[in-house]
Amino acid sequence: MASCADILRSEFPDLDGEVFAYLTGILHDGGAEFESAEEVVEAVGELLREVSRDAKDEGAIRDICQRLFDTLQLDEGRAQRCSQVLLDAPIQLSQITDGSDTSADLLPGLLLKRGQTSMVNAKKLEKAEARLKAKQDKRMERDSLKTSGPLVLEEASASQAASKKETRMESSGKNKSYDVRIENFDVSFGERVLLAGADLNLAFGRRYGLVGRNGLGKTTLLKMIASHSLRIPSHISILHVEQEVAGDETPALQSVLECDTTRESLLREERDLTAKINAGRGEGTEGARLSEIYAKLEEIEADKAPARASVILAGLGFNAKMQRQTTKEFSGGWRMRLALARALFARPDLLLLDEPTNMLDVRAILWLETYLQTWQSTILVVSHDRNFLNAVATDIIHLHSQRLDTYRGDFENFMKIKEERLKNQQREYEAQQQYREHIQVFIDRFRYNANRASQVQSKLKLLEKLPELKPVDKESEVIMKFPDGFEKFSPPILQLDEVDFYYDPSHYIFRSLFVSADLESRICVVGENGAGKSTMLKILMGDLAPVRGIRHAHRNLKIGYFSQHHVDQLDLNISAVELLARRFPGKTEEEYRHQLGSYGISGELAVRPVASLSGGQKSRVAFAQMTMSCPNFYILDEPTNHLDMETIEALAKALNKFRGGVILVSHDERFIRLVCQELWVCENATVTRIEGGFDQYRDILQEQFRKEGFL
Repeated sequence: MASCADILRSEFPDLDGEVFAYLTGILHDGGAEFESAEEVVEAVGELLREVSRDAKDEGAIRDICQRLFDTLQLDEGRAQRCSQVLLDAPIQLSQITDGSDTSADLLPGLLLKRGQTSMVNAKKLEKAEARLKAKQDKRMERDSLKTSGPLVLEEASASQAASKKETRMESSGKNKSYDVRIENFDVSFGERVLLAGADLNLAFGRRYGLVGRNGLGKTTLLKMIASHSLRIPSHISILHVEQEVAGDETPALQSVLECDTTRESLLREERDLTAKINAGRGEGTEGARLSEIYAKLEEIEADKAPARASVILAGLGFNAKMQRQTTKEFSGGWRMRLALARALFARPDLLLLDEPTNMLDVRAILWLETYLQTWQSTILVVSHDRNFLNAVATDIIHLHSQRLDTYRGDFENFMKIKEERLKNQQREYEAQQQYREHIQVFIDRFRYNANRASQVQSKLKLLEKLPELKPVDKESEVIMKFPDGFEKFSPPILQLDEVDFYYDPSHYIFRSLFVSADLESRICVVGENGAGKSTMLKILMGDLAPVRGIRHAHRNLKIGYFSQHHVDQLDLNISAVELLARRFPGKTEEEYRHQLGSYGISGELAVRPVASLSGGQKSRVAFAQMTMSCPNFYILDEPTNHLDMETIEALAKALNKFRGGVILVSHDERFIRLVCQELWVCENATVTRIEGGFDQYRDILQEQFRKEGFL
């Protein structure tokens, strides 16, 4: 292989001798320190662009740097041997090390050949050495951080400008309004500012959908409100559905009833007073107090509470048997549903919901949409489900550019108004720019004309008074692409034939199941939680073996799997780049970064600990990891959870362009309509294909709700 010098001479034949010596000096001195071609580009790329005099574009310069890096890596030993030179005289190394500090400065001169003088510019070489030393220090610091104990994550914080009027009203107890007004506040996450000088106004009885790109601070804002880090009147009750219900011996129905503390305390007092009277220990005042308690219980309709709690639980998927089960018998997902049921039953003044549809199946989502439409108090919900927001929200709050903009109407109306608002903003900006240019031309023309001095001054004042309009700050388009450079092969591709499966012989998950898919398939699987959707996906992948029946898979089939619990499969203490390097060793850092960049994890995000990324950003890391091995068939379990709407749209486009097969489980109605050509319903230990698609499935569920009285 050619040496670095040969590469430079062949690519830059007119290269100046001094510059040539300088470049070879940098490459040989730092050869052992370069970890990637990108670092070679940083060290010498700019200088190579200058000496090429624009004859070579950016891609050509990068290719040359890649060749230089490969040469340095493969030829490092030979380069060291070739660096031996003839000395002018014997050198006693012990004298050099034991002597004064200045002996170190003499060594470079002693190591030159007879009559040899350095052609490298000393100042430039010093700068190059300083850059290399800085890289070494940075690398050492990064390595020390990795091994310095447990990961410490940044914390969110909020600050708000004080309002004397609000403080006086709060302290006097005169503020009886249930509207929420939070003005001029900031929210930060570590050193990163999420909101600056923002205003949030929530009118009582309205239902607000909070939308925005992943990682901008929607979840953080809900946490700041729930923790009272932002000032909210103390008489307004707030409930944030964030953590699952603790598992204990309490039955599910009783767990929901207990969140009504007023009812529970009245019933407890009633039981104590009744027991006291029955035991003959009454003092004569118990009867009057019992009358007051019964009046209050009647006022809050306490007798209807069990039925109301049961309807909520049934709507969220808890059948009669499950409602009697203790909370410790449920999985984490079902306990999150319990937390949502408790919040709906408690009816707080301000209900905060963060991606409530992530934990629900399609059936439960349709019920929740209908239930929330009659909600009497205020809701602030973060959701990336367009259909859910269209059904529930009366207003949309858009988080972008560190501020909050509010729009009346549902999500579709928000999109129309936002688009029109951005067009008007751009038109106003362009019109003002033309006006400014017209005035500036006049000023420049008559600036030194004494007769026009007063007019010029008037125009200058006019320019100063013009409001400063800014151009439209368009959000970058999200693009996703699944690699599909594989050969097509003929069916059968993937098939389950007469499959039976169970975990417990007394309870079959599937009986005589027959399903098949090929490289043209775009299949969505729906059904209630616990019906066996994820189990079927694992049987299709070969992770679970059928009790009876056969799984057929083409010998060239290569499956990529996205789990709904993908976060549990990521090492949260390392960066996304390190995650890919451990899973797929042998590639350069540049290749790992390119893979992550294809899914929106670029720049500083790629080297941050995965734990510090938002839910949507973690999902993107999981996509990058899944597609690294270039599968020809994807099985996706709830892939849209945590993704923002723009990324969901990009995912749908990528799946439609992908040349392989796709089977997915999803609860996102819009995503299902965008991608899927077949709809499979998982119920009653089998899978049924719905010919009428999602519309027919929705009608079937609505009819079930009416028959069972859940609405």
